[in-house]
Amino acid sequence: MVKKTLLLLLLVFVIIQFFKPAKNISATASTANITDYYTTSDEVKTLLKDACYDCHSNNTEYPWYSNIQPLSWVLSNHVVKGKKKFNFDDFMNYSQKRKDHKLDELVDEIKEGEMPLKPYSLLHKEARLTDVQKQQIIDWANNVRTQIAQEPK
Repeated sequence: MVKKTLLLLLLVFVIIQFFKPAKNISATASTANITDYYTTSDEVKTLLKDACYDCHSNNTEYPWYSNIQPLSWVLSNHVVKGKKKFNFDDFMNYSQKRKDHKLDELVDEIKEGEMPLKPYSLLHKEARLTDVQKQQIIDWANNVRTQIAQEPK
């Protein structure tokens, strides 16, 4: 009985490998990325890329384990939810009010230690932000919010 159960589980595992979600890889470069429109230091650009872009942009860099089911389903779900919450590549398509709100949420999430997600940080050492790096992103976001507030409505 145990042997049949293990064989069945192995068969299911093999079969689900053929059902993969679409990957978050855009064929074209973004024309609405926040860092192309607002002053962003190279250091902050690197921090955003390392800690945020895999789930909050139109191009995810997939690790080797993303090809294994059901892990790729979990990753895909995180990316879909992350892009819905905040997408750096679509930022300039947001209304002025939404831009401000999204940056306010970004600041809160970082301050509360909610972003980047703990499991992501465990697997991606470059996403483990120091307090100084977190403050750099917060300062940048607040500076962008100030710039947005000064834009004509």
